[in-house]
Amino acid sequence: MSALIEFACGSCGSTCQVEAHLKATACPYCASPAVIERPPDPSRPQPLFVIAFVVVESAALAAARRWVKRAWFAPEAFRAAEVAAIRGVYVPAYLFSAAADAEYSAEIGENYTVTTTDSKGRTKTRTETEWSTLYGKYSAYISDVLVTASRGIHNDELEAVEPFDLRALHRYSPRLLSGWIAEEASRAAEECQRLAVDESIAVVQRRIAAMLPGDKQRGLQVSTSLRGPHQQLMLLPVWVLPVRFTSSKKKGEQVVRLLVNGQTGKVAGAPPRSWPKIIGLTVLLLGLMLGGYFLIAHR
Repeated sequence: MSALIEFACGSCGSTCQVEAHLKATACPYCASPAVIERPPDPSRPQPLFVIAFVVVESAALAAARRWVKRAWFAPEAFRAAEVAAIRGVYVPAYLFSAAADAEYSAEIGENYTVTTTDSKGRTKTRTETEWSTLYGKYSAYISDVLVTASRGIHNDELEAVEPFDLRALHRYSPRLLSGWIAEEASRAAEECQRLAVDESIAVVQRRIAAMLPGDKQRGLQVSTSLRGPHQQLMLLPVWVLPVRFTSSKKKGEQVVRLLVNGQTGKVAGAPPRSWPKIIGLTVLLLGLMLGGYFLIAHR
């Protein structure tokens, strides 16, 4: 059970209890926004930056509803579910940066065409690949890695609604949170840094793979070291929406959580799968392929 703390509403004078990890909330009696101020605590880092909400609630709901309707391979109960219980949350995240130095090796393939002529004078062409080994070094400054600092929002969920436009950063001020739910960091900074390091190494590998020459590549090996890692706590605008539905009596009620980027409106979630739909489509495609094969074969 979450720990609770008290806060006094400055508008109606009521004293309420809220979950201790929240930085901002609204009074349940008069709906006045409240920012929860606490004495400084070295174990509780304060955010340095905030990205403000741009997408309003109605637009976030509309985007989520479209996403649910377009989940073609989900059960019909999910696609028909009510999409209404949405709330905007400032989610804590660390912005990570570091200088990256890497050494890499890979096999690079160059395609070339071979033409042959048989005894009857008919020519055929085929594509062959000549492989060679390439070694190199790569250096870059990685400055745009975001990792969740919330135990409620997993890192893969946050990645799914990225990117955020970091040019819109504001210096943190409690007044920016007024009227919104804001969560404090619940993951340790060291844990977040490990996530950020892994993600940064993956970024370096993707960049190297994208810049390699040749027509093909294989066996890419990358050894990466990071210098001067630095991370800053910030708050990101995210609309959170649980979609509740019942697909069968056996499974009962199920909940799928959707996230909507509060800056761009990008929606992400893991829709359930309807296996009858998937199997039916597979059978249909196989039937069309077999039908096409027989038509061509009997011409």
